[in-house]
Amino acid sequence: MKTYFDVLQLLKRFGVFIYTGDRNTDLELMLTEVKDLFENGLLMKEDYLVAVLILRQQMSNTSK
Repeated sequence: MKTYFDVLQLLKRFGVFIYTGDRNTDLELMLTEVKDLFENGLLMKEDYLVAVLILRQQMSNTSK
């Protein structure tokens, strides 16, 4: 997993589709979903950490 699109595809595999019309809200919800998947044992630690890193980078890019 290397890109934002990869994170979208990861969530899609679990039936998670997020679109609110607000990019920051979308990113926050995606971060919550990734965390929930990890806490419930559905994601490996490496995938969780990479997804969180990608989403946080996207959040910092949109706040500029």
